Amino acid sequence: MRSLPRFSAAALLLIVAASAPAAEPGAEWAYKPFKRPAVPDVPAQKTAARNDIDRFLLAKLAEHKLTFAPEADRRVLIRRAYFDLIGLPPAPEEVEAFARDNSPGAYEKLVDRLMASPQYGERQALFWLDVVRFAETDGFNADAPRPNAWRYRDYVIKSFNADKPFDRFVKEQLAGDELYPDDPDALVATGFLRHYPDEYNAVNLEQRRYEVLTDITDTTSGTFLALTSGCARCHDHKYDPITQKDYFRLQAFFAGMWPTEAVLLTPGARAEYQKKLAAWEAKTAEIRAAIEAIEGPYHQKASAKQRTRFPDEYASLLDIPFESRTPIQKQLGQLIDKQVNVRGDVSKSLKPAEKERVAALKAQLSQWANEKPPEPPRAMAMTDLPTPPPTNLYKRGNWQKPGAKLDPGFIATIDDRDAAPQPTNGSVGRRAALAGWVASRENPLTARVIVNRLWQQRFGYGIVRTSSDFGVTGDRPTHPELLNWLADELVAKNWSLKHVHKLMVLSAAFRQGARGEEAGATADPDNKLLWQYPRRRLDGEALRDAMLAVSGQLNLKAGGPGVFPELPAELQKSSAGRWTPTADVSERNRRSVYVFVKRNLRYPLFTLFDAPDRNETCARRFVTTTAPQSLAMLNDALVIGFGKQLAARVTKEAGADREKFVGRAFLIAVNRPPTSEEQAAMAGYLARHKGSDEEARADLCHALLNLNEFVYVD
Repeated sequence: MRSLPRFSAAALLLIVAASAPAAEPGAEWAYKPFKRPAVPDVPAQKTAARNDIDRFLLAKLAEHKLTFAPEADRRVLIRRAYFDLIGLPPAPEEVEAFARDNSPGAYEKLVDRLMASPQYGERQALFWLDVVRFAETDGFNADAPRPNAWRYRDYVIKSFNADKPFDRFVKEQLAGDELYPDDPDALVATGFLRHYPDEYNAVNLEQRRYEVLTDITDTTSGTFLALTSGCARCHDHKYDPITQKDYFRLQAFFAGMWPTEAVLLTPGARAEYQKKLAAWEAKTAEIRAAIEAIEGPYHQKASAKQRTRFPDEYASLLDIPFESRTPIQKQLGQLIDKQVNVRGDVSKSLKPAEKERVAALKAQLSQWANEKPPEPPRAMAMTDLPTPPPTNLYKRGNWQKPGAKLDPGFIATIDDRDAAPQPTNGSVGRRAALAGWVASRENPLTARVIVNRLWQQRFGYGIVRTSSDFGVTGDRPTHPELLNWLADELVAKNWSLKHVHKLMVLSAAFRQGARGEEAGATADPDNKLLWQYPRRRLDGEALRDAMLAVSGQLNLKAGGPGVFPELPAELQKSSAGRWTPTADVSERNRRSVYVFVKRNLRYPLFTLFDAPDRNETCARRFVTTTAPQSLAMLNDALVIGFGKQLAARVTKEAGADREKFVGRAFLIAVNRPPTSEEQAAMAGYLARHKGSDEEARADLCHALLNLNEFVYVD
């Protein structure tokens, strides 16, 4: 028997590239400037259109002799609007009031009210946190916590609520420290550049630095430009017009990176803090020196042991004064220092007499505690060295094989020039130049990409279904003129995301029912033309929030460090020390966007319902249907507990009468009254149940939480 030929990885890549289909005509559409197209005239279907979005959609539907499905029932519509805009179910009284209100402006008033709600930003932030791979731990084996990461999450929520212009939103995240140095929010925003998974205890520091730069470059281009530029790290992109030179010119914008835990104080407040701290230090200098005399040798011993992990070429950097180091030595030295100069607790190593002496000294120190200013708030931020290290074009992407040096520059197909950074506010200005280019009206990608992401949030898929890949191998837009119109509309309205979002939610396309005509299923089985509203399952976060809300337990407190809800008993046993439930039960019951994001231990309900692990950027979540989802909803003690709490709430509101109990339970859980058949069946179930009345009601409410009507949005 003849053996198959063996190929190297490089040879296989060439074979695959040679056998790949040629790019279809017009595949580079995304690199061309967008212009505002004329809105189609659809006279025969004017009554179906509520705004210009509908006219673009109806024109395409007309080509297939299709139109929109009839408008959804008002109970369905309010539930849809609530989950889309704030990610929570409406209260029964709100549903009933909207169902009775047939005034022309009722729906728009509902939308305005929801978009003005503080819960709006909490819901809209979720898709952005997926894209930027936000997490509160480092990942990798140690998965150490990031105590200040949550401030970025709160910044995103605050920005969406305030309808911060998207171009400003972009600039703050790429270069807030350079462009707006006196704005604490802008410093927090640069946390975007800090969300890379970090194997901080790595020994090969040059490789680790390169991996971090690669992650930042890839995530930046994917998030804002929907480009898979990472494919050009090792060679010119096989399909898209992105060269290896383009890739490393982009990477050069970040070459001077200097991660920091920024102090979030105004200049005046910072000066006052420093004054008080200096006074406290002067008064306690003698005591602290005495403590250091005892503990210092133990710290030095621990540091010396850590230092031996590194080869001399790295460890010796710590012996060079900071100001005498080259830029690359400063960056590598920072990575070493994080591992070597660790001021851990050495109390277990102290001799008994030393312990006694340190305890006495610390008791003296505590007498001055009231004079020590509280630690100022800090945030994960990114700044730059005054002189960045050089950037090379690495051969085949290998950091050990540097080629020609490159200056920061842009994607040649879009804008073939090197950047011209303008040093400002004490910074080198590289990232400010990048931010200005990305957030420019002339950039053909940025506005298109974000309105496409908004469309994906409303309808399940973007106009370009590969929402982080506008390249040749990505999907072509189903409605290219509409995409360009939306991009232009965004820029024309001062980059207002709320404006574009509202247009989408007010459209007839969004308001239509989830069951269209049968001809649509034949002509367009994937519903790419939107001849009916795409029925959608709740994601794990919205499902948990909905169960908390209907059971009367949801805590709407906003902001702050991540919280730790209770884990299933079997997982809690295996995760001791890695996930300690928050002591205050009401804190555990805060919205899911505030649940601590641990890369190596995701909250189980979110995992079951397809939440990403945040190690990599996630442009669109998968939606799976699996047996473990059903088993968890039926058997998990936490879900059963939600059913019990819902039953207690309904009993409190409806009283002992079983008929009223069933009616109220349906209104709360699925926002409609039961049918006569359902009413009879549920009342009969309560009467026949072999347990107590309380147990029967809890089981009935648990069953309601398992209805498709509860888990899906029509």
